[in-house]
Amino acid sequence: MTKYGSFPGARPRRLRTTPAMRRMVAETRLHPADLILPAFVREGISDPVEIGAMPGVYQHTRDSLKKAAVEAMEAGVAGIMLFGVPEESKKDAVGTAGTDPDGILQVALRDVRAEVGDDLIVMSDLCLDETTDHGHCGVLDAEGRVDNDATLERYAEMAQVQADAGAHVVGPSGMMDGQIGVIRDALDQVGHEDVAILAYTVKYSSAFFGPFREAVGSSLKGDRKTYQQDPANTRESLRELALDLEEGADMVMVKPAGPYLDILAKVADAVDVPVAAYQISGEYSMIEAAAQRGWIDRDQAIMESLTGIRRAGANMILTYWATEVARKL
Repeated sequence: MTKYGSFPGARPRRLRTTPAMRRMVAETRLHPADLILPAFVREGISDPVEIGAMPGVYQHTRDSLKKAAVEAMEAGVAGIMLFGVPEESKKDAVGTAGTDPDGILQVALRDVRAEVGDDLIVMSDLCLDETTDHGHCGVLDAEGRVDNDATLERYAEMAQVQADAGAHVVGPSGMMDGQIGVIRDALDQVGHEDVAILAYTVKYSSAFFGPFREAVGSSLKGDRKTYQQDPANTRESLRELALDLEEGADMVMVKPAGPYLDILAKVADAVDVPVAAYQISGEYSMIEAAAQRGWIDRDQAIMESLTGIRRAGANMILTYWATEVARKL
């Protein structure tokens, strides 16, 4: 019998023999410039507050946020995505804090831009859920349903205020129909043609968002299934993608990342714009929790999860490990 090893060139394992060999032939590589750090800034606190369901992630003060932004920049991270958490007393039905120039997110945008200038891409979450007393991503009608067009009016104003505060990129995440076109028009009308739009094009109604609600102090009761996508569906993701591109999205995103790598790959194959994926709170928390119990190797699991997202087609990954991982690359 002929031995398997007697065939020249018949051993893929030759390219796996040492770490240096595996590194040399790796098809997918992570780089600090692939990473974006999501960060929370909370109004009315004097010290950072660790998020219980996300060990190692904090609701920042204005000062600690500036420090985190500088650390990300120095590590080579590409950008930072800011989420503002207003005081509970400032929430109302229409999310007034989201369009107040002195609202916590706008103040934080100015703080971070003053600290990092153009050396770190400063992004802002453009949504009402953190600022409404009902916790939904839009304005509600008389029957308690999200009013798409009334919400778009609020988004247009939010985009202008966030751009005025210094955002390089706005990230509309509310999944309202027509939001990209309305926001693009609103930005252009006030001279912010250079502010880019990162469209949350594919955003599923996911159980993995759970820890995020603690992170932003969400007031939501119920769910967002009427405007976020059904996890069972693929085709509507591609329809959303076509609409966002037609309306002027500069970049598109898939969120969550890990459970939807098939969707991410389809989106990446279909477009010629940069594609982002958001490794969300539940994805982070599962790895951290399992690692704390000694069930998995934390560092290897983090790198494997990010490599998988990159391999599926993401040009950029929003991850709470951005600065930590960038320092190791």
